[in-house]
Amino acid sequence: MARRRGSVGSSGRTVSPASKRAKPPSRVDSDSPWKEALDQYFEPCLAFFFATAHAEIDWARGYEALDKELQPIVRQSRQGRRYVDKLVKVWLRDGQEKWLLIHIEVQASRDREFPRRMLVYNHRIFDRYDHETVSLAILADDDPSWRPDRYEYGRWGFRALIEFPVVKLLDHAGQYEKLESDPNPFAVVVLAHLKALETRRLPAERHAWKVRLVKGLYSRGLGPEDLRRLLRFIDWILELPEALEERFWDEITAHQREAHMPFIDIFERKEIEKARAEGLEKGLEKGLEKGLEKGREKGREEGRGEGLLEGIERCLRIKFAAAGRELMPEVRQIRDPERLREVLAGIERAASPDDVRRIWTRKRRPKAEKPQ
Repeated sequence: MARRRGSVGSSGRTVSPASKRAKPPSRVDSDSPWKEALDQYFEPCLAFFFATAHAEIDWARGYEALDKELQPIVRQSRQGRRYVDKLVKVWLRDGQEKWLLIHIEVQASRDREFPRRMLVYNHRIFDRYDHETVSLAILADDDPSWRPDRYEYGRWGFRALIEFPVVKLLDHAGQYEKLESDPNPFAVVVLAHLKALETRRLPAERHAWKVRLVKGLYSRGLGPEDLRRLLRFIDWILELPEALEERFWDEITAHQREAHMPFIDIFERKEIEKARAEGLEKGLEKGLEKGLEKGREKGREEGRGEGLLEGIERCLRIKFAAAGRELMPEVRQIRDPERLREVLAGIERAASPDDVRRIWTRKRRPKAEKPQ
């Protein structure tokens, strides 16, 4: 069970009093940056979208993320394209030992099953914990007319109903200057997402906004960790064609130099990609070298494994620092080069060292036998 307790950090997120170090980035539903945003900025998210709920929570007591506990519930109903489901335990300000669960779902596209799913999740969570459960919805789709906020059914005098608060990102479209000046870090998340929707077929305009948003981060007085998190969100959600991407990074590098700003490790993703490529290349080179020495396939496989291990170690160091290097004794026990390739490829999208560990601890699906 993940636990977030203690004081409120510079980002507004509750952090452990024992350590102010930010947790590694996380990605949702495999490839979405929204989980990182909610994980790191849960309190600012509620302040931005659900002010009444935010005002009644005792943030001094911290909160507990129950995402792992939520997974068995949502796994039974994988329908539609969503960005993230999040379950959090909070305490109220009334001074009593009362707590409730907040279930947040970020919905990425119109889905007729969405209201029903909100009812199902709410009931399953309540049934499991026997505690008041509040479900909230953030609609991140591009249809301004789609605003589901209830689900009900009934017959013969019976009625089941759920109503849930809904916020629509599109309602903030056109408020760009207001979002840029809003000190809440979640305003950056909202603005970046809106621009991702608006510029899907306008790469030049997307590039201009990506540069503008990232430069704007430096004027917010953010600490290094908040700067990295928000830059990573912007970089991820505003994906550019390769030529414009290279131009973007050149402009940001030049901006840091001109403004005499300390260089933040904003090239983490590119360094990981480079390390991964070098690991694969080195694995092949060492495999061929050992193969020539031993003249056997076993030699080639051992060499590939050594090269892959070097690439994995470098990627883990870049992304997770000391916590990543602590995985290496386990990684070195992996003898299968194919599994090592999976680990190397999976580090970039991993949310934490535990996510990396799950790559080699999960059971592989058996390959289908070829028909005779």
